[in-house]
Amino acid sequence: MIAVLDVALSVLIAVLLLGGGFWMLTAALSMFNARDAYSRVNVLSPATGLGMPMIVVGAFLQHTRIDGLEPGMLVKTLLTVLALIIVSSVASNVLARAAYLSAAPVDPRTSPQDLARPPEEGEQVPHSDDR
Repeated sequence: MIAVLDVALSVLIAVLLLGGGFWMLTAALSMFNARDAYSRVNVLSPATGLGMPMIVVGAFLQHTRIDGLEPGMLVKTLLTVLALIIVSSVASNVLARAAYLSAAPVDPRTSPQDLARPPEEGEQVPHSDDR
């Protein structure tokens, strides 16, 4: 029974590490096809939000498989995964906003460009803080 669990854990570790590596490689190769700054931000998000946490969890499971469970390592892993997810989300928003505010050119094939045009009659106007 222990041998079966060890094989299952090894397969899970391999899936996590290879899956995370796949997300990172896919994002790296997709950067070559990104047409503008906004597309590059979108390409990078899955790698940092999904690929890196998968690699961290896979490395933790491998460490636990070899050396046993260490509570300190578990806490570090959980904090790392949480930080990666939060930082990935915040960084994507900040990078996209910086690109927009710097007037980075938008690929004409990007549609719709709701931020690049004024609202038409009857459309919802974005929230403003001057109320």
